[in-house]
Amino acid sequence: MPGVVEVAVIGVPDARRGEVPIAYFVGDAADPVALEDALRAQVASFKIPRAFVRVEALPRTALGKVQKHRLPTP
Repeated sequence: MPGVVEVAVIGVPDARRGEVPIAYFVGDAADPVALEDALRAQVASFKIPRAFVRVEALPRTALGKVQKHRLPTP
């Protein structure tokens, strides 16, 4: 997607559903509504992240894997 460099999606606890997806993205796309609208045209509704959080960089290991446990809690 234009304005998005990389993304990591994690599940966070939810009282009703058990877990819901939250997307952390790097890039200059500032409008989460536009990101959600673009995703709704391409994926099923239960796969749409409940929140979009912009971060400067995704935390990585020495091998380049994303350290999802080090992402900030929304």
